[in-house]
Formats: sequence, C-alpha cells, structure tokens
Amino acid sequence: MTLAIAGFILSALLAIAYGAAFHFLVGGSLPTIIVYLAASAIGFIIGHFVGRFLGIDTFRLGAVYLLTASIGSWTLLVFVRWFLNPPPE
Repeated sequence: MTLAIAGFILSALLAIAYGAAFHFLVGGSLPTIIVYLAASAIGFIIGHFVGRFLGIDTFRLGAVYLLTASIGSWTLLVFVRWFLNPPPE
C-alpha cells in the first residue's frame, strides 16, 4: 500500500467518524447524516490543504495534516448545522 492510498483511507475514515459523531451528538434524521458526512469530508479536505499551504506540521501523520483537517471538518459541520437550523429571530 502506498503512502498516498494510506493517507486517503485515513482521511476518509476520520471524516466519516467526525460526521457520524457529530450526528450522534446533535441528532437528526437520515438525510441529515448524509449532509453531515459530506460536510465533514469537504471540511477535512479544505482543512488539509490549508494546513499544507500554511505549512502547519503540528499533528501531521504521513501526508495528512490532522490538526488543520480536523479543525476544518468540525468547523464546517458546525456551520452546516447552523445553516440547517438557524437560531430563531
């Protein structure tokens, strides 16, 4: 298994775990878990590339920038949650 494939599998598993954990914490229906999983994956990818661009090597595992990718994933999950359920006016 090459390093790129291992990094992709690690990233996919973490993004799925983050999306599922978020859905478990906040609740919701079947369509919302699909939205959370997609948002988690997109946020993970964005966070990874931000970490790579800025050169933040803290908690880097192989080719995956875990710290910034995790922050990106959770940030997008919170934003999507807020977007789906805006606060009352």
